[in-house]
Amino acid sequence: MGAPDFSTDEIGVLDQDIQTGSELLAKREKDLVGARDEANSANQAKSDFLSRMSHELRTPMNAILGFGQLIDKTDLSETNRSHLGQILKAGKHLLALINDVLDIARIEAGRMDLSLEPVRLGEVIQEVTDLAGPLALQQDVSFDIHVELPPGRLVVADRQRLKQAFLNLVSNGIKYNNPGGLLSVNWRLVGDDRVRIDFTDTGRGIAPDRFDRLFGEFERLGADATATEGTGLGLALTKNLVEAMGGSISVTSELGRGSTFTVELPAADAAPVPLEKAVVKEVAATNGSNGRHLRLLYIEDNLVNLRLVEAILMERPGTELISAMQGRLGLEMAKLHDPDLVLLDLHLPDMPGELVLKQLKSDPATSEIPVVVLTADSFEGTRRRLTEAGIAAFLSKPLELESLLGVIEATTNGAGDGS
Repeated sequence: MGAPDFSTDEIGVLDQDIQTGSELLAKREKDLVGARDEANSANQAKSDFLSRMSHELRTPMNAILGFGQLIDKTDLSETNRSHLGQILKAGKHLLALINDVLDIARIEAGRMDLSLEPVRLGEVIQEVTDLAGPLALQQDVSFDIHVELPPGRLVVADRQRLKQAFLNLVSNGIKYNNPGGLLSVNWRLVGDDRVRIDFTDTGRGIAPDRFDRLFGEFERLGADATATEGTGLGLALTKNLVEAMGGSISVTSELGRGSTFTVELPAADAAPVPLEKAVVKEVAATNGSNGRHLRLLYIEDNLVNLRLVEAILMERPGTELISAMQGRLGLEMAKLHDPDLVLLDLHLPDMPGELVLKQLKSDPATSEIPVVVLTADSFEGTRRRLTEAGIAAFLSKPLELESLLGVIEATTNGAGDGS
């Protein structure tokens, strides 16, 4: 069969169609590239907004809880100490709310940093029940831990986030239980590649018509009319965390009999991968100065935060604090005074704190000075990036008094003139 014969006009039409198709394809490709760039730009804007909101919300909480801790160490009347206790309790509640809102926003923005690796399930559950033990004792609730798998069974998860999710479920199982009740935690293998963990309480249960609202944000299902504290964000955050790690969560319940929250996670066979470097050093709390005189430089533009650290350092005799409220001034002070330690905020008026860190580490005159970052930016990605850049430790605001003093002692070990 011979090749078909086309007239000149037909060939011209075919060429025009091909050209038109090529132009349409090129336009479509250009539109897709534009849409991708726009989406990336929007995600970056969300990330920048969340970082700024974390800073703006957590910074005043740093002052409230920090100065509250300092006042708590003074002589107070019984009435005033009770009033202060209410302030600290409300401040911690608000901080938990801020943390949960920001975590949910990060997940929805696709900016939640997860480090998925094989995790020993039994160790995480033991840590969670240990943490929740005082609450269980206070509420008169007992634990029943039942394992149908070897204690070293591994799941694929982000260890810290898994612990956060499980702690939410265990805390709820205690708070919404009955006095003298039981909270059972059981786990077993489902199929070949999934591990199922059940958290079963003997509380008042949940009506089936409320299941669809259970994992909604700010949903407390009437608990706000009781004495049980909560933000209405714990289960929403738990669901988001579990699903972000490739797992699932569901609930079954019977009124008057209790509820079971079930988490399923991917199983793992490999040994846990050790972290390359701890982000924050484990330090022992201490108030002693061991007779060492230390010179500290704090680069921070917020006057209240400066005053708070000054007050905290009153707990450590023999400490000299130099402050700089701008990054460039801080760099000059570091070279001029050669401090034993630099405390660095990330949000400065004239230059980013990360740039200050980079210049400190690149200048031979200051490169050996340990730098501790004190920031309200609690992004795990920020923490990891700064650790790789050479910081000695990372402390999130609001500051814990003993944690700051402990980190100062650990990072300046051997420093000081001994005077």
